[in-house]
Amino acid sequence: MQTARDVLTPDALAMLQAIDHAGSFAAAARALGVVPSALTYRVRQIEDALDVLLYDRSSRQARLTAAGAELLREGQRLLAEIDAVANRVQRVATGWESQFTVALDGIIHRSTVMELCESFFALGAPTRLKLREETLSGTLEALTAGQADLAIGVVLEPTTSPGVHGKVLGTVSFVYAVAPHHPLAVAPEPLTDEMLLRHRAVAVADSVQRGSGLTIGLLAGQDVFTVANMPAKLDAQLRGLGGGFVPECLARPHIDAGHLVVKRTERPPRVVRVSYAWRGGTEHQQGRALQWWLQQLESPATRRALLGPVHASF
Repeated sequence: MQTARDVLTPDALAMLQAIDHAGSFAAAARALGVVPSALTYRVRQIEDALDVLLYDRSSRQARLTAAGAELLREGQRLLAEIDAVANRVQRVATGWESQFTVALDGIIHRSTVMELCESFFALGAPTRLKLREETLSGTLEALTAGQADLAIGVVLEPTTSPGVHGKVLGTVSFVYAVAPHHPLAVAPEPLTDEMLLRHRAVAVADSVQRGSGLTIGLLAGQDVFTVANMPAKLDAQLRGLGGGFVPECLARPHIDAGHLVVKRTERPPRVVRVSYAWRGGTEHQQGRALQWWLQQLESPATRRALLGPVHASF
């Protein structure tokens, strides 16, 4: 009988990911270019070796059991670690990472990031760039979990994680804003918590994969509309679907155009210190792509630009 080590290969873990993404064995088989019975057989091999059921056979869809869901989560982590090992080996051989992944929090100015990517590509380096969109504690988790090499826009203290180094990027001021047609737009200031509690808040979901994540500016018992990212949050508030604290640098164009109204609250003004973080020790242990990005981030002008037009104009 095969053991867990025999069946839990990278190919097998990638197959489970494909089934999860496709939603069914038949769809996954088409995507992988194999017959459905081949997938079924390989899944049975894994189940027999582990002595568990990975999928609920009573459903026509590929519905994972609790054990299957845990294997999928851990499999994703293991595949990311395998990629990280290959990346490190490539870096040792050439000095350049085969792939360099940057995790970006939603508060980071995307146009500035694209300008940096353009400059990096102009180097002609053999490194492939990958950008990940993250939110709140998920930005740091992407780095510590080995899914990113550099995290920009970290709102937690990065140096508390083993092997992680960080520096301050700058500070971001948040303002409470609503659409002009929202009831709170004409409410007397400062807005009290009691007044805010009567209206829906728009919040960005923390992209952290483990744990409950961070929540900022929400009141207990308040109706919450949760969206995937900061652009969606701004869009929701522009439509009057709720209110909430938003980075002033991102909201300023909408405020100046009269599409958002800033309201003072009883709560003190929120100013968040934002950092960037990376994995790796001394400079000679770092890949050349990481060295290049860290060199760019040493520039005060670049750090300001990453936090939006308001900061860049100072």
